[in-house]
Amino acid sequence: MGRRPARCYRYCKNKPYPKSRFCRGVPDAKIRIFDLGRKKAKVDEFPLCGHMVSDEYEQLSSLQTGMRGAFGKPQGTVARVHIGQVIMSIRTKLQNKEHVIEALRRAKFKFPGRQKIHISKKWGFTKFNADEFEDMVAKKRLIPDGCGVKYIPNRGPLDKWRALHS
Repeated sequence: MGRRPARCYRYCKNKPYPKSRFCRGVPDAKIRIFDLGRKKAKVDEFPLCGHMVSDEYEQLSSLQTGMRGAFGKPQGTVARVHIGQVIMSIRTKLQNKEHVIEALRRAKFKFPGRQKIHISKKWGFTKFNADEFEDMVAKKRLIPDGCGVKYIPNRGPLDKWRALHS
């Protein structure tokens, strides 16, 4: 039996989970490794962050065998992705921006549907803008903590603030 066309899987029409009595065993996900590279790199080392963002409400990978084994075992798992949801992120140095764009462009061919490449204005994987990040670190409003940062607000005990700024 031939492979089914992509239109069979592209859009999410039904509920994501059938009744558990119908689906007893669920196979493992095919993605085994979720984080690669220097996972312990400090937040200062990789300021640039690029994302692959979904442009459709879709199913990212699916497998169907037609009527062969129609009520048998499930063949695989699928990721239901919404519009604007980040699929993949890369954190790197500023001089590697072109390499990030090219890597994400090549990775787009491995996923069904449409995706966009988005270069974030944030500093790495933090929630702070890149242009304000270094100023906030210099003013000790942000303290680098591994691959993230600790935000020090203006309110709180005065003793902690004095100990930090002394």
